[in-house]
Parts: sequence; C-alpha cells; structure tokens
Amino acid sequence: MKRYIYLIACLLIAGTTLAQNLLTPEQLAKREKRKNLTVKEWNTDAKTKARWLDHVKVYDSQGRCIEEIEYASYGQRSRTTYTYDDVTGKVLEEVEYNDRNKPVRIRKYEWNADGTKAKQYNYLPNGKLYSVKVFEYIFSDK
Repeated sequence: MKRYIYLIACLLIAGTTLAQNLLTPEQLAKREKRKNLTVKEWNTDAKTKARWLDHVKVYDSQGRCIEEIEYASYGQRSRTTYTYDDVTGKVLEEVEYNDRNKPVRIRKYEWNADGTKAKQYNYLPNGKLYSVKVFEYIFSDK
C-alpha cells in the first residue's frame, strides 16, 4: 500500500514538473502575476462621461484564465469558461454561453506531445458532435 502511495506522489510531482517545463520562463512569470486575479475593463463615453463594464477575465490559483465575460449596454453579451489538464496545463474544454447564460458552443481539445494543438471537437449545446478540426503543422525551408 505504501508503495502505491509513493508511486502516486511521484507521478503527481513529475506531472507538475512536466507542466512547468512546457512553459517558458516568461509564461511562468505571467502566470505567477495572474494568480487569483480578476481583470475588469471599463469603457467611458467621451461626451457624456458615462462608464460601463466591457469585459471581465477571471484567473485561477495557477494563473490560468478560467472565465471571460463580455458585456454590452444591456448586460452580459457572452461568457466563456475554460477547463485545463492538470498535468500539461493545456485547455481541454471551452464552453461559450449566450446573454441568457445558456451554452451555445462547446469545444474540446486534443494536444500533441510537443504542446501543439492536434484536434478541436465542436459540439452543439445538446452535446452532439458537430465538427472536428484537425491541425497540421508544415515547416518549410525557404
């Protein structure tokens, strides 16, 4: 039993280290600054000086954006939530909601071992698969 607990602990530490190694020092520094941060963007009308909320971004304890909310004059225009892989830190799922907070688009992602996007699965709000986008990377010697 102790061996299994030790093995699990080692895998968790290795996974965290792997995820950190996939990010550049600049990306790690950015994430460090964003931990548990909420950013609100405000607009101000030049004539009337009326001020309104335009955009909100919410970051988690690891500095990853977990929610974006876009506003219009009538209130919330759209909201997008993000779910991440705990090991790689890559986005696994993105759900976009309309102004009534109903899901309108669901995207799920697969990633290549080198950190590039492999596939994007697009689902309808009812969960039915709508389309699949495959990413191909071609390097040329120019």
